[in-house]
Amino acid sequence: MPLRRSLLLASLALPALAQSWPARPIRMIVSFPPGGSTDVVARLIAPTLERVLGQPVVIENRGGANGALGAAAAAQGPADGYTWLLDAGGAVTNQFLMRGLGFEYERAFAPVTQLTLLPSVLMVRADSPHNTLAKLLAHLRANPGRESYGSSGTGTGAHLSGALLMRRAGTEAQHVPYRGGAQQMTAMLSGETLFTFSTLAVPAPLLADGRLTAIAASSAQRIPGYETVGTVAEQGFPGFDMVDFHQISAPAGTPAAMIARMAEAASEAMNSPALAARFQLLGLIPHAQGPEAFASFLTLQRQRMGEVIRAEGLAA
Repeated sequence: MPLRRSLLLASLALPALAQSWPARPIRMIVSFPPGGSTDVVARLIAPTLERVLGQPVVIENRGGANGALGAAAAAQGPADGYTWLLDAGGAVTNQFLMRGLGFEYERAFAPVTQLTLLPSVLMVRADSPHNTLAKLLAHLRANPGRESYGSSGTGTGAHLSGALLMRRAGTEAQHVPYRGGAQQMTAMLSGETLFTFSTLAVPAPLLADGRLTAIAASSAQRIPGYETVGTVAEQGFPGFDMVDFHQISAPAGTPAAMIARMAEAASEAMNSPALAARFQLLGLIPHAQGPEAFASFLTLQRQRMGEVIRAEGLAA
């Protein structure tokens, strides 16, 4: 059969294939442990995905190595529309930070959709005397290298935000990576670390009940719902803008019609009025977009974050 005719028949078959899919439960690999922002997003949108797609969405947490372990598991999955990856910013940083990944993000995955923009807040314990950015930096400059800050893993937005702030402020603190956001917050509350950047999904209740204090936002603009918290840029560091994101990808080769349908289902979930208040409480900015726009976003983010990582001397 001539190649052109083969391609035409294949393209005509895709809509029918998408209509018959899914015929059984879908596996959604979440690249971080339970309790962190990536897991929270997955569990918030899963009911809408199930309703739209008509099949259960089975969430499988595969945390570790800034999402790389979960991504590796998804990359090995069949490209049949029954394995998906819900990941965060490691998709644009891990390739610069880690040797021996065993896969290349660009080749292993097909972009499906961005889900959120995810600014972070810089936090200290509520009883800390270093309860403004100026006070915290003054203390760190007086005690270079003696204090520590936590993150949910090496190469995460929290880690890179902290490293960039230390560099811009001309001081240093020890970075302590934890296995997810829940452990990161436990370390803060116990006094194991002095400060941390974190997205709001995990610490929001701790900020609300006064156990932690937010002293700066990592994004260029103030965070909706947290407008009283000034940005790092506003507090003496113009141009500081570190924002993470959530996204869905599929193993490379997954049929385009299935990808489009999953992107549509995810967009409906992210734009749900019923979830809007919850997203704002958690500091999540819904930002669903289709596969083509998301692919362009990934290309730009990889370029930008690669430059930051190399400038910080963090590249593997």
